[in-house]
Amino acid sequence: MAARVLRPLTRPKPFNRLQIILQHLKISKQTDSTAEVLFEKKGGAGIITLNRPKALNAINFSMIRQIYPQIKTWEKDPETFLIIIKGTGGKAFCAGGDIKAIRDAGKAGNKMTQDFFREEYTLNNAVGTCKKPYVALIDGITMGGGVGISVHGRFRVATERTVFAMPETAIGGGYFLPRLSGKIGYYLALTGFRLKGRDVLKAGIATHFVESEKLPALEKDLIALKSPSTENIADLLNSYHMKSKADQEKDFVLDEHMEKINSLFSGNSMEEIVKNLKQDGSPFAIKQLETINKMSPTSLKLTLRQLREGASMSLQDVFTMEYRLSQACMRGPDFYEGVRAVLIDRDQSPRWKPAALEEVSDEFVDDCFKPLGSNDLKL
Repeated sequence: MAARVLRPLTRPKPFNRLQIILQHLKISKQTDSTAEVLFEKKGGAGIITLNRPKALNAINFSMIRQIYPQIKTWEKDPETFLIIIKGTGGKAFCAGGDIKAIRDAGKAGNKMTQDFFREEYTLNNAVGTCKKPYVALIDGITMGGGVGISVHGRFRVATERTVFAMPETAIGGGYFLPRLSGKIGYYLALTGFRLKGRDVLKAGIATHFVESEKLPALEKDLIALKSPSTENIADLLNSYHMKSKADQEKDFVLDEHMEKINSLFSGNSMEEIVKNLKQDGSPFAIKQLETINKMSPTSLKLTLRQLREGASMSLQDVFTMEYRLSQACMRGPDFYEGVRAVLIDRDQSPRWKPAALEEVSDEFVDDCFKPLGSNDLKL
């Protein structure tokens, strides 16, 4: 009788232990899937997944600090032949940097405003100098900081869902934008114009176009490549690119305006560009004037000079210049005012200081480009 009572009491113990193990595994899995950035090694590929879908995969400080060492580790690993970077959620590859956090840090006089940009440009440089082929799947919104971790890599694959823009005039884009054909890079930087889908390829920003539904198959094929060279990877991407027929025949969205873009945006100063647009007076020119008039005059002047100088600089020198500009923007009022108007109060009515291009002196602009001594970015 006693034995019969004892048996049911002792039997559940192993079951409980199994339950605990299963529960632990479940928690571990949840913790992994909720990480802001995921790293996997599959076949010969190291895969980076930006995993903040609710924030449109905006890149924050902790993500930068995780991605950089991982790229460096895979770069040295003889078993890793390529690096793939992508975003989760289907809406965005990466919608930019964590602007609110930078704003809060800047307002509090926190050192993070230096550290964030220093490490972000160091990461962008790691992407631009990566010894392993780097494949960015820029499916969805790709802006600001998302451009920095993709466009400097060897391969950039756009889809019909790609939306590309550089909205935070004056920080970023100083290397690749002035190298696009004609004055298109100047136009994109000074107006924040958004390119979509295949136009991202036609502008020279993406290297390939693949329909978004084919990305899982492309990724699988990239992973399956055995000891691939850059040429093997290019061949595979080309084969997918050639099969993408969607809207292939359509003209580039800016084709009809390219002549005007090239002439109107070739001014040596912002005042000259504005004068060109006013004199032209076409509906296209008037539309660009309206856009430019909403922008920070300080940012416009810094951006134009950054593009003109960046056109003949090395990638590292451009990042050093952009770091100096990022710190100048942190010191001035317009960055905070822009974030307030767009992200905090959302009134879309920023009050810029100074409010007019003529009030932004050449001396002030020169000052923003000056070396920062021991605080300069060193790459």
